[in-house]
Amino acid sequence: MSVRLHTVTALFIREPSRGATGCGGARRGEKQAIEGTYMPMGHTAAQRAGTGGLTATEHRLANGLRVVLSEDHLTPVAAVCLWYDVGSRHEVEGRTGLAHLFEHLMFQGSAQVTGNGHFELVQGAGGSLNGTTSFERTNYFETMPAHQVELALWLEADRMGSLLTALDDESMENQRDVVKNERRQRYDNVPYGTAFEQLTAMAYPEGHPYHHTPIGSMADLDATSLEDAREFFRTYYAPGNAVLSVVGDIDTEQTLAWVEKYFGSIPAHDRKQPPRDGSLPDVIGEQLRHVVREEVPSRALMAAYRLPHDGTREADAADLALTVLGGGESSRLHNRLVRHDRSAVAAGFGLLRLAGAPSLGWLDVKASAGVEAPAIEKAVDEELARFALEGPTPQEMERAQAQLEREWLDRLATVSGRADELCRYAVLFGDPQLALTAVQRVLDITPEEVRAVAKARLHPDNRAVLVYEPTGPQADADDAAQADDNAQEQETAQ
Repeated sequence: MSVRLHTVTALFIREPSRGATGCGGARRGEKQAIEGTYMPMGHTAAQRAGTGGLTATEHRLANGLRVVLSEDHLTPVAAVCLWYDVGSRHEVEGRTGLAHLFEHLMFQGSAQVTGNGHFELVQGAGGSLNGTTSFERTNYFETMPAHQVELALWLEADRMGSLLTALDDESMENQRDVVKNERRQRYDNVPYGTAFEQLTAMAYPEGHPYHHTPIGSMADLDATSLEDAREFFRTYYAPGNAVLSVVGDIDTEQTLAWVEKYFGSIPAHDRKQPPRDGSLPDVIGEQLRHVVREEVPSRALMAAYRLPHDGTREADAADLALTVLGGGESSRLHNRLVRHDRSAVAAGFGLLRLAGAPSLGWLDVKASAGVEAPAIEKAVDEELARFALEGPTPQEMERAQAQLEREWLDRLATVSGRADELCRYAVLFGDPQLALTAVQRVLDITPEEVRAVAKARLHPDNRAVLVYEPTGPQADADDAAQADDNAQEQETAQ
């Protein structure tokens, strides 16, 4: 998922399902040539304004695999990134978590790479690797010394073309346990760990493809069979449902030859069904609310607002609005709640960008000891109402655009970040070149557009609210702090 979240928000909104794990021994099989042909699409970023000198070329193999290449000879490294157009939104009822579970299975060996061999070969060559799953896609990536790019391409092609030959009950049970343990460690047994899952379920109604998160439920993970996993691979892990990007110190013609050699003869097939419709009204129409009583460090107010789809000017305007309101220590909410009122120890507001459903604005406020949630909520609503009326100041607008510009440029400056963004825009929007002009689109947004999206979306009737009330020792500490505050107020009044 491509998720960029501001400061405090990242404390509880994480990429829903990260990581890839393997086990067992490894041996390196001989590389086998895979024949095929590619068809250049003749579309380069150099033909577009606002790319900052970055370029990318697009190609397509006969089996449907889309390939995006971007040469960058600044350092002798290169990134290989492969996005499959499948995420948790494609899962069916009773099989939540399957996309993420399968991500793990992709590191369990293939025809010529046994067990943990994918990790061992990449790391042995001086590279790094991982995979992640989101609502909308699954990706796999390696960053390699430039002279080892061919190895990474061979490994990705081998598992795309032959994973089913190595997929068995042992690897299935092993990774099922790994994913269940990941859920325990990242969600079930950490403070505020299920906030993301609960707010998502509230913001997207029952039956909506985004109602559940990529980690899935324990019951569904237990119910998933080996045949479910095999059918999932047959349906979604096809060349025509993937985008491969290679960025860095590469030679375009040589890289294309390697892609052709290893991916070209993987058979084309198209069994994929489109995901369920993710469209919803622009606003929820009411405030949804749930109180959670758990043993957490402090009282917390969290909320999810329904915001415009990614890929639109309105989404960029919303990103700027949330940056002004909650993007760092200079933001309005931090200044009001943490510095001025001292009612919170942390406050953040970030955007979870989604293309197939409304994006979500994530508010996260951790209360100071003894401060009740209604007081914080009142202050938040006052700040949002003022912003909707006045919009950002020129200084705030300049600062927010500079902040987002820096984040984008930092990402595009790394070979791995650029490779990921090229895949993202190719898979979700059909045009990888959009990644290279994203900065300019943010800089083109006007203050009035920012104010307008805030007025239309950032109000109580368009949010799901989660209030955490501490139990145990922390609840006693909050009660004591509240009693002290009340006593001080009474002394002052006398």
